Amino acid sequence: MSKDLSSLLSELKTVHEDLKPIPTEIVVVADWVRWKCRFGCKAYGKHLCCPPYSPKPEETRRLLSEYRYAAIARFEAKPDQKLLPKHPHHALWSSLTRLHKTIYELERKAFLFGYYKAFGMGALPCTLCETCVVEEMLKNDQAVFELDTARCRHKDLMRPSPEACGIDLFKTLQNAGYSPKVLKDYAARVELFGLVLLD
Repeated sequence: MSKDLSSLLSELKTVHEDLKPIPTEIVVVADWVRWKCRFGCKAYGKHLCCPPYSPKPEETRRLLSEYRYAAIARFEAKPDQKLLPKHPHHALWSSLTRLHKTIYELERKAFLFGYYKAFGMGALPCTLCETCVVEEMLKNDQAVFELDTARCRHKDLMRPSPEACGIDLFKTLQNAGYSPKVLKDYAARVELFGLVLLD
């Protein structure tokens, strides 16, 4: 790790302490990840930062080839209410909103430090609005297209999650020395992870 990157990480830790630098070569992108979003996630197609509107795995592979480093940001989530299988991310709303805003601040801090290519990725669906613009469009039977991401109310803050872009976060976390686990109980402690690409 270069001295300059080490200085940047010290600066970023003034925003969020729980950061881990990694080389981007250990970030795993897999086509199956977006299939799990498409077939299994109740939020699919309802948020502009999620599939099918988020970047596809082939775009993510190309993007990662332009970066040498990333910082993994770990967050302990505090559910606002009991986690339920129907919409678990709703119970994590406050934690997710904090995560999304923190990832944006990390990206901004890195940019101002001279890492002008910095790009952040959040976790799960975006929670910056009570209801996403795309959900409102769908309720009104309007067709939604990729370019409709321009309608986002928070274009400056909204970022896709790694999984939305095809990143196998479990394998990436394992490669980085974490021990991610599948939650088998809705009472289990929840950890959320974001990613900031740096070069």
